[in-house]
Amino acid sequence: MANFGCEDLRSQDGESFLYFAYGSNLLTERIHLRNPSAVFYSVARLQDFKLDFGNPQGKTSETWHGGIATIFESPGDEVWGVVWKMNKSNLSSLDKQEGVKSGMYVPIEVTVSTQEGKEITCRSYQMTNYESVPPSPQYKKVICMGAKENGLPLEYQKKLNSIEPNDYKGKVSEEIEDIIKKGEAKTH
Repeated sequence: MANFGCEDLRSQDGESFLYFAYGSNLLTERIHLRNPSAVFYSVARLQDFKLDFGNPQGKTSETWHGGIATIFESPGDEVWGVVWKMNKSNLSSLDKQEGVKSGMYVPIEVTVSTQEGKEITCRSYQMTNYESVPPSPQYKKVICMGAKENGLPLEYQKKLNSIEPNDYKGKVSEEIEDIIKKGEAKTH
């Protein structure tokens, strides 16, 4: 269930909030580039939503050179992701990364279920106006690396791995290329 226009979601300590990531921020090293306070909280499932990739407002991502992840309501479907506990001081950097000010994404409130069945309310993001297009191979790789790193269900990992990327063969940002290389080195 999405609740548009939500404000800051505070956890019990009042200094942090919970964020449900389903795209490139699944990967620890990726989220830490702009949001160093993020601490793994749980793997979780968002029921009745579906993962998609698109260009916000029809514009190709200069960072990723292909579609970027979003979610939309879809009864019977599910999206798996990671819940990060983050310091409120990183809320503005997370919003900036997600392009809230430019209208790329809007923050939403979602209720997710942990693998233990606990329901928690988190901040997440949803693209507002987009054209569905496939992700670049690099973007897909970062998402799959994050899914594996955090132990998302194997069936869901297979689903992510089966996504057909676009045919972009160039480079993405140097910091992302470094993350991909480090991830590949760990698996060899």
